[in-house]
Amino acid sequence: MTELDRFEIKILREMQRDATQTTAQIAERVGLSVSPCWRRIDRLQREGFIRKQVAILDRRKVGLNAHVFAQVKLNAHGRANLDEFSAAIQGFPEVMDAYVLMGTTDFMLRIVTADIDAYERFFFDQLSKLPGVQEINSTVALSEIKSTTELPLQQTL
Repeated sequence: MTELDRFEIKILREMQRDATQTTAQIAERVGLSVSPCWRRIDRLQREGFIRKQVAILDRRKVGLNAHVFAQVKLNAHGRANLDEFSAAIQGFPEVMDAYVLMGTTDFMLRIVTADIDAYERFFFDQLSKLPGVQEINSTVALSEIKSTTELPLQQTL
């Protein structure tokens, strides 16, 4: 891993909080002039520290009111095809996050849909029909207590 200096950590923190800031605004907040700040941001992008910049939407305001966590267990044959299952869920826009797990289940999926009826359709028409799926346990989130995209970067050097 490339070492990050204190300015780069500050830049990353600022960009995580609000990537719409101009380079001049970020430079002022981290204590650099614009040119060195721009060079650091450019390097952080080229080296993959900053993967992309996006707008984070409020899922409820765009009509995605159901938030479901699904634990998927594959059958013995299905486990040999983890890559096939992984590729299949890449094509489902409802699946926001997917993790391979160690333990009694193979995958944890975070899924958003318009409502529980839409999740039920997704469950029966798509997710449960994937090859190798043995069992799916779904848990509906009632409320969201914390949701962030900010990584906990070093607080002090």
